[in-house]
Amino acid sequence: MKHIVICPIIPEKSLILLPLSILIMRKQLLLFLTLVLSFLSIHAQSVQQLPPSVPDYVVFAGQTIRFDRADLRERMDRELIAFTYSHNMSTLMIKRANRYFPQVEPILKRMGVPDDLKYLMVIESNLDPQAASSAGAAGLWQFIQSTGRAYGLEVNANIDERFHTVKATEAACSFLLEAYEKYGNWMTVAASYNGGQQGMDRRIEAQHQTNAMDMWLVEETSRYMFRLLAVKMMFENPFLFGFSFQREDLYPYIPIKEQIKITDPVDDLVAFAEEHGISYADLKRANLWLRETKLNNKSHRTYYIDIPDVKAQYYDPSKTKVHSSAWVK
Repeated sequence: MKHIVICPIIPEKSLILLPLSILIMRKQLLLFLTLVLSFLSIHAQSVQQLPPSVPDYVVFAGQTIRFDRADLRERMDRELIAFTYSHNMSTLMIKRANRYFPQVEPILKRMGVPDDLKYLMVIESNLDPQAASSAGAAGLWQFIQSTGRAYGLEVNANIDERFHTVKATEAACSFLLEAYEKYGNWMTVAASYNGGQQGMDRRIEAQHQTNAMDMWLVEETSRYMFRLLAVKMMFENPFLFGFSFQREDLYPYIPIKEQIKITDPVDDLVAFAEEHGISYADLKRANLWLRETKLNNKSHRTYYIDIPDVKAQYYDPSKTKVHSSAWVK
């Protein structure tokens, strides 16, 4: 008896579709495995990343701050933990610092303020030049209107020099130097920057202490001093906090092409910008202190409007100038 072998006839179209379907399944499987491995890698990193240990001391503005007392050590530990696990804002701080530290550091040096005081600006505004708080503080240094005016800044609906990087930094330096002459201690100066000199004067008198770190303060001011020390540690060694940067990650400084001296009103800043070959948006980014689309200047004061180098906005990230080698691998 003959055996008849019946072979199924596979349509020619199916012969094509079968390998394609297998290929698609393989691609989907590879994508799934990639996603799983990526998740496991991120999870492993998050599990392994621990905040840095509290050091024996931190040197801030030439003064040694020791953590050999229980409350000091625990307050410092809290801020180290906070900065380690607040990666979104801490990341932006370092990225922005590459743009703003080169502008601010020479001013601090010129005015005789220790370089470490730039970290006040960091914790005040997260280095957001447009920062404005619900309490009415504004700019990189977060001056309220009355304090800004007291230290020489013009603040009104048309002009707000709290948003002027150079002038606001000079005003902050004046405050800090005045406070240091009074208190003789940079931590107490920092606390007074947060809570006001009058408030600090009252606490010194009431508690019979001269160092803010030895006083009972409201929580915000109490934490403020340790946030300052923790952010200094983070900027000096971000890898301890779990951050890893390449030069491409940092924001470059956009240089100024020229400054235009103004002594009269400018009725239309849009037209003014176009006359100088830039857009109104470019003008605003470089001159945040101009709050309206015109400059009133009825008193004919002298102002300098920055004209940015628009071409510098288009750059190769791999050639970004790194301000601190501590920030990149």
